[in-house]
Amino acid sequence: MEGARRAAEAVKQDAGRLQRSVKEEKKRADEAVAEAEAASNAAKNDACEAKAAKEDAERRLREGIQPVITPTPQEILAAKAKIQYQENLFHFAVAGRAGAGKSTLVNAFRGMSNREAGSAHAGVTETTSTLGRYPDPDERCHHVWYDLPGAGTIKVPDWQYFNAQGLYVFNCIVILFDNRFTCTDIAILLNCSRFKIPTYVVRSKADQHIRNMMKEMGYNSDDENVDRTLRSALYMAAREQLVDETRRNVKANLAEANLPDQKVYVVSSRRLRAVAKGEQPKRVIDEGHLLNDLYAEAQPRCAREEFLPERLVSWK
Repeated sequence: MEGARRAAEAVKQDAGRLQRSVKEEKKRADEAVAEAEAASNAAKNDACEAKAAKEDAERRLREGIQPVITPTPQEILAAKAKIQYQENLFHFAVAGRAGAGKSTLVNAFRGMSNREAGSAHAGVTETTSTLGRYPDPDERCHHVWYDLPGAGTIKVPDWQYFNAQGLYVFNCIVILFDNRFTCTDIAILLNCSRFKIPTYVVRSKADQHIRNMMKEMGYNSDDENVDRTLRSALYMAAREQLVDETRRNVKANLAEANLPDQKVYVVSSRRLRAVAKGEQPKRVIDEGHLLNDLYAEAQPRCAREEFLPERLVSWK
């Protein structure tokens, strides 16, 4: 009898321990679920706040309200160290949205193709994840070109682009866009105005856009029977349409942001590269004017050298 009683007591104790263990496991499970729900809610709140901040920043840009960006002296020194800033050099930055063709444009400014040694790495998708520094191939020319990461990616949000890239330390900024002139471009211009940095607005890939417009007009590049006169006429019509639409679009966006109108350069990187090498390609649009205007911008800074690349020709 005593043995049976002890066995029953042991079973009872085991059952009690098991019940307590189940309760503890359930408690831990409930706590884990609560923590997961709290983390999920916090993540949702952070995402909502980030979205609200972006929408507010974009709204302020559309209304012409300049973002408050005041870098500290330490931040300015750090930004200059990052780009290896030198007082005797003129520092050109090519900035804009991801995929606009910044790397190809930097190469074209230097008279180089994308495949040459020492060129900026270009690709179909956004390939520039870090700042690239590229001196002019002509050692007598005290200009340095910078290929910046594109805005509008997860790593480089467009509403933080100007400050994140330290654009306030460059001597001149080329704002490059492809299809649309966006809030990112307006933000760069607004901040450049605050810091009194000269800007040049450039639309890239002119050849591609003109070809697309010619197709819309009925031109078929595979048709060998197309009259050359007709092809030339369609080309000139498409080119005129591209330039006109581009300039009207940018002008309207600048006016909406309470910014003064400024010239827009429509270029083909292929022809720009030829001009930079001292050639005189056919069917140029603004390539020669852009290069001459950029070098003229740098001339006062490099006045003691009094050097303008001989490879450039005069464009009227």
